[in-house]
Amino acid sequence: ASTTRMKTHKNIAIFGASGAIGTAFVNELANHGDNQVHAFSRSNKKFEQENVHSHHIDIQDETLIEKAISATCQNTPLDIAIITIGILHQNLNETDKATSFGPEKSLADLTAEKFQKLFEVNTIGPALIAKHTLPLMNKDRTSIFCALSARIGSISDNHLGSWYAYRASKAALNMIIKTASIEMQRRKYKTIVIGLHPGTVDSQLSQPFKRNISKAKLFTPEYSVSKMLNVIENLTPEETGKIFAWDGQEIPY
Repeated sequence: ASTTRMKTHKNIAIFGASGAIGTAFVNELANHGDNQVHAFSRSNKKFEQENVHSHHIDIQDETLIEKAISATCQNTPLDIAIITIGILHQNLNETDKATSFGPEKSLADLTAEKFQKLFEVNTIGPALIAKHTLPLMNKDRTSIFCALSARIGSISDNHLGSWYAYRASKAALNMIIKTASIEMQRRKYKTIVIGLHPGTVDSQLSQPFKRNISKAKLFTPEYSVSKMLNVIENLTPEETGKIFAWDGQEIPY
């Protein structure tokens, strides 16, 4: 998945590094000795590679977000920043029903608490990371900022309905991505801002729904990341603000 061009990227930040996709991104990008990879997670997950630097971050605390990012990029701007943070359900397989929730099947399932939780993680957190990360991206050469979105966040591609809060939070994230891309262009930054749909990945997010997914359509984190890195490698400045699937196909808003 990695090419010679990827080796020109020196300073990389992965947000959500403790998750399945985040971990796969860290490991793949750390395989190049000239890369310095900063792994941000709430658990401050440690990695074996010497060129991976772990940092604690809490996306519910903007002060911690700003402190962690500014300390990382104080002397060296970022060439790649990838946000892999996301939530779809909570404690679905646990016995404590008071704290569990899953995707809504109908309007009757909507609650303010679900919307608040999903927007907090899927939309507000990435927006605050963008706020403090984008000004620190490399201004001397093309840099890339991307957040994991989802095809299900496409309004024009919604033919099945349901999953209200998750769809809405990802649609809102897509708007953040588009709007930030316009601001970066206006400020003459050489930063490409995009959203990436990883496909259905064998992870905690998809775990309760795996029985309904064929093996051919359930990707390993490593496979999904290799495909998304191919997309990143082939981006052009004209594609900033767009949302792409793992296979490079553009996803409509």
